[in-house]
Amino acid sequence: MSQQLDDLKAAVEKNISVVDSAITLIQGIKAQLDAAIAAGNPQALADLSASLGAETDKLSAAVVANTPASA
Repeated sequence: MSQQLDDLKAAVEKNISVVDSAITLIQGIKAQLDAAIAAGNPQALADLSASLGAETDKLSAAVVANTPASA
């Protein structure tokens, strides 16, 4: 039972870390977007859009890879 509890604790800690990383990513993208809008920089907006697409793809792949299939 102790090993199962340790494994569960480790899984929860990993999940919290991933969630915190996603929050940091989203906040960073918002800050970059705000700065690009304030500067009136269309190239920065295009670059940010491309970055957002890439990060979204990585996050989606991670969720899929770490979500157990339904039985």
